Amino acid sequence: MPNVIELHNLHYRWKGQTHDTLAIAELHVAAGEHLFIRGASGSGKTTFLNLLAGILHPASGSLNILGHALHSMNHSARDRFRADHMGVIFQQFNLLPYLSVRENVQLPCHFSTRRKQQAGDMQATTNRLLEHLGLDSKLWERPVTDLSVGQQQRVAVARALIGSPELLIADEPTSALDTDTRDGFLDLLFKEAAAQGSTIVFVSHDPHIASHFPRVVDLAEVNRPPPQTVALYTSP
Repeated sequence: MPNVIELHNLHYRWKGQTHDTLAIAELHVAAGEHLFIRGASGSGKTTFLNLLAGILHPASGSLNILGHALHSMNHSARDRFRADHMGVIFQQFNLLPYLSVRENVQLPCHFSTRRKQQAGDMQATTNRLLEHLGLDSKLWERPVTDLSVGQQQRVAVARALIGSPELLIADEPTSALDTDTRDGFLDLLFKEAAAQGSTIVFVSHDPHIASHFPRVVDLAEVNRPPPQTVALYTSP
């Protein structure tokens, strides 16, 4: 099975820092795989996802997504690639409050001709996704600000799924949910991703989520930045 993600000797350092935040020797993710990346708060999980999404650029190393060298692309090329091939579910959802539920879901198709073409009949596809995700049709024309947190989350997932992107990236989207709602959400996410053959990379600090995934990677085990050196003062 071909790999959707291949990275080698990937390093990232925030501006002003004297040591790497991320230093990952190697990581491969196969097509259709559901990968859970576990890590404590502040361990670099969001930084890692932002590198995968092309929002950040590595300081060194190679990062290939779907056979394309993301590390060699400029900022605008990475933006286009993300719009065409990735669905992103943010921790805070990042829905646009002045748009309706339906308009939020369809937003990626306005930025990507490829996603629009793959969505086919955009109205019918939007309806199908919202129905499958269990969102009442009475809410579809309402502004997203009228929805509960759990309902907004389903809108964010439908937006990520529309147009069948090959890679779904999820940044702690279940952090505001109770256990039952969280487990139901994960089941829906897996079902929809499997239906369209999408690969999932999901990060969270919640260890209970790991049991839902066939593959779990602890970020602390693959991230090996050199230890930060502290200059010692020596009196003259």
